[in-house]
Amino acid sequence: MAAKKTAIFTLTERLTITAAATDTFATIDLGSYVDVGDRQALQVHSVDFIYQGSTTSEVLQSTFTSDSQINVQVTDLNRGGLVFANDRALVASGQLNFDNVSNQLSMEADMFPDNFGKGADDGRYVVNDQLYISGRVSTLGSAGCNITVRVNASIVTLNAKDFMAIAIQSTAADN
Repeated sequence: MAAKKTAIFTLTERLTITAAATDTFATIDLGSYVDVGDRQALQVHSVDFIYQGSTTSEVLQSTFTSDSQINVQVTDLNRGGLVFANDRALVASGQLNFDNVSNQLSMEADMFPDNFGKGADDGRYVVNDQLYISGRVSTLGSAGCNITVRVNASIVTLNAKDFMAIAIQSTAADN
């Protein structure tokens, strides 16, 4: 299906959330990786989410004033906010919960696979020119929180039929 053009590399972007119950957005520009004319796509192998306080030295728990939940998603189409798991544009999602009584953080079971397989041939193909990051925190103190998104990917060349099928699916998901 795909011929590798590069080894796996990492793209990163930080999303800074400063207001509770408000969608916050960031993007990762893929314009230099995706080329329609050459049927070049980005193959996403895995996505990691790193949660931090408002500064690199601040403990994340100190940013919350009560029980809280952080949701973050990566999509290959701009949906304008968080989406349901059945949305074809969804690439990865994560959730972190904070229990104020026990002062503990916990990861919630996330039903969407953020790791697309063990082999170099496994992955999610993206032919759009951006990845969109959406995040929301249910409650937040005076300080904000940061979520770093790490996308492990490689550049591949698809055959004409596969590239067209992925492009059509992406366009159909836009409706």
